[in-house]
Amino acid sequence: MPSEDKSSKTEKATPKKRRDEEKKGNIPQSKDIPAAISILAVFYVFKIYISYMFEYLALLEEKFMGYISNVSTMDMDLFLDISKDAAITIILGAGPIMAVAIFVGIVAAGAQTKFKFSKELLKPKFNRLNPLNGIKNMVSMRAIVELIKNMTKIAVIIILLYNKFKAISSYFPTLLSVSLLQAIHYIIDSIMSVVYQIAGIFIAIAAADFFYQRWEYERNIRMSKQELKEEYKQTEGDPQIKGQIKERQRKMSMQRMMQQVPTADVIVRNPTHFAVALKYDIDENAAPIVVAKGQDYLALRIIEVAKEHDIPLKEDRPLARALYANVEIGREIPPEFYGVVANIMAWVYQLKNKRL
Repeated sequence: MPSEDKSSKTEKATPKKRRDEEKKGNIPQSKDIPAAISILAVFYVFKIYISYMFEYLALLEEKFMGYISNVSTMDMDLFLDISKDAAITIILGAGPIMAVAIFVGIVAAGAQTKFKFSKELLKPKFNRLNPLNGIKNMVSMRAIVELIKNMTKIAVIIILLYNKFKAISSYFPTLLSVSLLQAIHYIIDSIMSVVYQIAGIFIAIAAADFFYQRWEYERNIRMSKQELKEEYKQTEGDPQIKGQIKERQRKMSMQRMMQQVPTADVIVRNPTHFAVALKYDIDENAAPIVVAKGQDYLALRIIEVAKEHDIPLKEDRPLARALYANVEIGREIPPEFYGVVANIMAWVYQLKNKRL
């Protein structure tokens, strides 16, 4: 099939198309949302946790000073002890912040994709190595949007940092007269005020980017009328094939029905337009059952088969029409037909007795 122009894709994507895209890992999401929320969460935890970090660093410094004062030469055991203490300090000091960053990033990304994961994303795609595709991506609409978005972020960061640095530069001489921890807390508070502003702007940019990603996603998965027809054929079946299957089923059903005509006790007809074959087994059925019925050509076939097998034919126009319209094949006749059918069955038994 020749490739279709994007202008022909005017129809909204079907639920099946959306499911297929999700299986491929094509789910609309903004990478800026996890980044913005992670920045805010990490700096907030850092502000709360800074005192504990200083405590861990002070304990590590004490141990190092003890090693220096008590040991003159470095050996493997001492090196392992120092490495273990440093690793524990790093884990206790930076571990919670890293854990918060990872957790917030996973939750923020998962909230956009409803935590759906696709194995397709792990498969290597060699078309990504094609330089022509890389050039196309560089000049695409998405690349332009990403460039504008990143330039906006850089400009926001530079302006806010410059204004904040200018505002607090006059307090630098005062910081020399306070403790190191107090100075750090002041600097962190100043940084946090900038972080809140940056995070707020980044979240606003991320929200706009999310809606843009949704819009672009909906545009990219639109379908043409031909694609809708192809999908319908795949899910519901080709109408021509379905018609052929129904015709084949109808013929098989008619063959099975015609095989039951020789077992009938009587054929009620009108006189050629309708024919209904009745069978009554007093030991198995509470009332006569319709084993075959037909109209026009099929009625003539039933009559021909009945004559071939010497089955009595009874002409009763109202009854033939009523049985054809109201009783399905294989079902017993309704009570309202008991009287008239009983008379016919009595007539059949009389014919059989005469033949005997």
